[in-house]
Amino acid sequence: MTAAPLECDALGKHSGRVRPYPCGRRCSAHAPWALAGQPEPQPGPGWPSDAWSTPSPDSASRVHDARAVASGKRRSSPATYRAAQAAVRKDKTA
Repeated sequence: MTAAPLECDALGKHSGRVRPYPCGRRCSAHAPWALAGQPEPQPGPGWPSDAWSTPSPDSASRVHDARAVASGKRRSSPATYRAAQAAVRKDKTA
């Protein structure tokens, strides 16, 4: 199933690709930038290459400290709690 091509909502001669704008569907001749006498806007550089691989500050705050989990100050599963307690005990004996 293919979508029907967009048609310009304005009256007059049409040219170029039809795109949706807040004022309706407009071709290149009736686009807001053309009516204002401006050149067609060029696409920007896009997202940075590492945009999705950069850790956010929120994810850094979610790192669980073994001592906080072992003390019960951070919620965790029982298995994680026992593993954290064992890790803290190893640190104290070493």
